[in-house]
Parts: sequence; structure tokens; C-alpha cells
Amino acid sequence: MYTDPKMLESIRKVEAARAENIKLDPRRMTAEEKDVLLKTYHPDYRENQFTVLYFGPNKGEKVPTELAALLEGTSRILNKQIDLSCPDYDTDVLIIGAGGAGCSAAIEADKAGARTMIVTKLRMGDANTMMAEGGIQAADKPNDSPAQHFLDAYGGGHFAAQKDLLYKLVTEAPEAIEWLSELGVEFDKAPDGTMITTHGGGTSRKRMHAAKDYSGAEIMRTLRDEVLNRQIPVVDFTSAIELMKDENGHCAGAILMNMETKELYVARAKTVILATGGAGRLHYQGFPTSNHYGATADGLILGYRAGAKLLYADTLQYHPTGAAFPAQIFGALVTEKVRSVGAMLVNCDGEVFMNPLETRDVAAASIIRECSARGKGIKTPLGDAVWLDTPMIELKNGAGTIEKRIPAMMRMFGKHGIDIRTEPILVYPTLHYQNGGLHITPDGQTDVENLFAAGEVVGGIHGRNRLMGNSLLDVIVFGRNAGVHASEKAKNVTVGKLTLSHLEAFEAERAKSGKPAEKLSPQLLPDYTRREEPTLAK
Repeated sequence: MYTDPKMLESIRKVEAARAENIKLDPRRMTAEEKDVLLKTYHPDYRENQFTVLYFGPNKGEKVPTELAALLEGTSRILNKQIDLSCPDYDTDVLIIGAGGAGCSAAIEADKAGARTMIVTKLRMGDANTMMAEGGIQAADKPNDSPAQHFLDAYGGGHFAAQKDLLYKLVTEAPEAIEWLSELGVEFDKAPDGTMITTHGGGTSRKRMHAAKDYSGAEIMRTLRDEVLNRQIPVVDFTSAIELMKDENGHCAGAILMNMETKELYVARAKTVILATGGAGRLHYQGFPTSNHYGATADGLILGYRAGAKLLYADTLQYHPTGAAFPAQIFGALVTEKVRSVGAMLVNCDGEVFMNPLETRDVAAASIIRECSARGKGIKTPLGDAVWLDTPMIELKNGAGTIEKRIPAMMRMFGKHGIDIRTEPILVYPTLHYQNGGLHITPDGQTDVENLFAAGEVVGGIHGRNRLMGNSLLDVIVFGRNAGVHASEKAKNVTVGKLTLSHLEAFEAERAKSGKPAEKLSPQLLPDYTRREEPTLAK
């Protein structure tokens, strides 16, 4: 696959330097060095890519320009006559989203005896959970502890995490692994049955549990099967396009739209759980994304319009290693596990320019710096990139390690004629995770009564940067949490007269602010009809 003369010349330099690079143990950056690096090169610090919200719960705060247009957009059902008196669906707990968080919530709500229903705009399992590769963190080894896990995650998130949520995440992590194992998740184990754990970026202990390099797919397979076995109703290819409230101002269900026929349905519920995932398909700042097709920030829009406050909506995670070549897999995730098992990032001259296990934001900023300020990137048809020297893995760990530990990566590149056992691969940051999201309390409830949230749609758990393996953990811990508390709350809820009056109030705020609507929202699906040839964002 590598035929470009300059690429081949650069590969020769990488090969020549490999023997010495393997011996290196690059020092970690100091806190001061990281701070300067991030402010200079990380996309979150590009002021011209953000705008201030004119109205709503987060009025006066900055968010990505693309997100602002949707948060302040016009409802798809504004001024439409919808009969709310005869709901098409009536349930105790309505779960919007069928990824890891939504399915975990459904299992726990059903277990508690609540009438539970899932609605999803694609299919069950079409979610970022399915695409997660590297693993799930839990401090369950003798040399580790939830306290150490907390310190790693709190520091990695720039000391900005909501501490009560992070405490819950790390203390319930071992139980989450046990719960998944009992459901049937096949984690990697040693011959004696002990779970194999590895390091991740920013971790001080080996606490990453994995199923090869398709951990999310294995977890999603198991959760999906449990939902089906429990016969929990799932309405697929149907999107929630607006939340409903009752006359008391409490969340009381959602307006649904069939994605094919555009028919509208009314779903009444005593409690609602938003588990709609992330926003990568908005392609902030023109970056490619590792996200699934439906990741368009729907939950943020629905919650915001209903009065739920957002937390850290100005922070995104750009995974440092997205595939940069060939074009067919542009933006696809190259799991951090590739680095945790021995590969190192090197520039066009074969120079190692950072410790391979720095946190994701630091690693992404380092790569951007190497390609822009230092001019040490490798030219590809879609922009600059750096090498991830995968042949190092087997030189360090022995032949067969790649096929055993990261088989999905080997297959993904192998389909395009690149053997990662003998050839390095080209990577550049890809839009990966929504650090910010809806504010919740430890029981999973948002600022709107009876509206809960779980998974990537939530903000505050990870602060302003997330460590590898804490998102799969997040969807399990807080998905289960939302299911337990939403079902318990539903026992004492009497739904009043249904209303959409909050939409009128939202429009009144818009009129007062003088800010015109730019888009209909939520967006629901990405629009690629007018996109120019993609290039790597600089």
C-alpha cells in the first residue's frame, strides 16, 4: 500500500531508528509543559471555533460553533398540532438510546419490575459502545485501589471532574466487571483464570480489562442479548425529537418520529432516561471522527430545550490515533491499546517525540505540534500524519503478540495491504468523545424532574479530559445507576396533563435574545451531501 517515494523514505528512517527507539523510556511532561502544549495546540483552545450561547440554561457560556447552532435551533415540531391526549406508547421508564448505557439501564429497570421501553433511531447496538476497542478500567487487583483510580482520573481530567460522580465511577468499577462477567462478557484471561490487565494513558496501575481489541463489541453483544432475553420492548429506527412535560413541569415522555415514514408518535412515561451518546458526527472544526453514524448530540439538544443545564460543553476529546491513511479508513479509531502493548509514536525522521502513555489530550496536542510547528509530519493525500511504529510490539513481546492482542487492528489495516506486524501505520487525531454533557446528580437525574441521563450524553464525570477505559466503565456504572433510580422514582410518579409548553417558552427566550434560528434540531443524522474532500484539521 505504501508506494509514495517520500513515505517509503520516511519508513526507512523509522526502521533504521527502531532498534534504539525500543530502548527509550521518554520522560513524562511536567504539569507546566502540558499546560503550555495544550493551550498552544489542542483544538479546545481555538477561540475562533467557539461561540457564546444567547439564551437557555447555559446562556453566556461558550460551546463549539456547530453545537450552538443546534442548541439554539428550532424544534422539529414547533407549531405542529399533536394530540397528546391519546399516547401511542405508555410506560414507566422510557429509555432513549440503545447503546451500552441505554441497555444497562433497561436491564436494571426491568429487573426492578418497571415497565420499560427502549427507543433508538438506528438499531440496538448502533452506538459508540460497539466501536470501543481498548478496554474498561477497574481497580480490582491487589496492587491497586479505587482511591488510586480516582487520583489518576481526577488528575487526567485536569482536576475538574464532579467528584461525587467520579467517586461513584471508581468505587463501583469492580462490581461492574463482575456484573458483565456474570452476564457473559469474555474478558481476556491468563491460563489460571486471572484477568489480564494492561496500562492505559495516564494510568499508574495496570487496570485495563479487555476482550482482545473489540472490548466494546463484546460488551454490547452481551448487553443486547440480555435485553432481548428479557423481552424488553425496543422501538428501532425511531428517533426522539422532543421531550414532553406534564402540567407540573416534570418530564413525562417524548415525541417520537419514524425515521423512514416521518410519522410522529406520543410516548408517555413516568421517567425518561437520555442515553443518546456523543456528537462526533458533527465533525467539530472539520476533524474526522471515530464515532458511529448517529452521534449527532441529540440528547444535549433535547435536554437543553427542556431546561437541563450542560456542564463542560466546550471540551471534546480528540483521540490521538485515528487512522490517517489509507482514505478508506480515514478517522477510524486505532485503539490506545496499540501503544499500551509497545508501539511508539515517531515523526517523519523516525524520532520518538513523546511518552507513548501520556493522556489523550497531551498526545493529540503533541501530534498536532509535530505536524504543524515542527514540520515533522508525513504527507498523505488527506493531510499530515505521524507514524505509529507497530512492528515494535512484536520485537518487544514476541511473534504472534499482535494477532493475539490486537487482531481487529491487524485485520482493519490488512484489508488495505498494510501488515502492521512489519509496517508502521499513519495516524492523526480524530474526534472521539464528548467530555461535556448534561449535568446530573449521583442518582442520575438532570436538572429537570424525572429526566435522567447516562453515558456519553452526561458531563462532569471525567472533567475536561477522559482516560482510556473510563467510558466503557461509565456507560455500565451510570447506565445501571439510571435504571435503578428511574425505576424507583417511577413507583411514586403520577403523570399530569401532557404539554409541550416548554417549547413556547424556549422560543420566547429566543425572541427576547434577538438570536435567529439557524437550523432545525436535533439534527438526527450527519449531512455529507455538500462536504468537500475531507482534510485533516490543523
